[in-house]
Amino acid sequence: MVAVRVQGLAVVAQEVAPVVLLREETGSRRWLAITIGAPEAQELAAAQEHVVSARPGTVELIIDVLGALGQQVERVEITQLEDSIFHADLVLGDGVRVSARPSDAIAIGLRTQVPLEVAEAVLDEAAVDVTVAAGEEMPGGESGEPSEDEIRRFRDLLDEVSPEDFRDPGTE
Repeated sequence: MVAVRVQGLAVVAQEVAPVVLLREETGSRRWLAITIGAPEAQELAAAQEHVVSARPGTVELIIDVLGALGQQVERVEITQLEDSIFHADLVLGDGVRVSARPSDAIAIGLRTQVPLEVAEAVLDEAAVDVTVAAGEEMPGGESGEPSEDEIRRFRDLLDEVSPEDFRDPGTE
């Protein structure tokens, strides 16, 4: 498993659903874009900004139920990409794994501040490398944060993506 973090949310085009952008924390620093629904994007944005609602939403409810049962989420794993669909697991403190949609799992991970990991095979299949041209300074400097130019280049790349790019080539 490879440690990643949520870099943000993006909309590729108006007719396409939003994507959550994950990035490897070390190594080649590959990017992974997972298509999600608009409500899920709103939940992820709220979780990323640590917005607290007056009443718990579904993500907070799941976390509260787990806590009431004496469980806690230890980490979130994006485990596989099958038929162009990403799969994720919540890994609980006692090793129990609960299958979840990546968008829900990531939102829970953000709310509980646990590690987010992606299977190497998933990154090998679906990740995008954003490279820096020779002579350019490495983006992000010492902190590892991406530069505005790097984010712009990645968003430009996303602008060229079509829904067909996410289809399994074996089904055509």
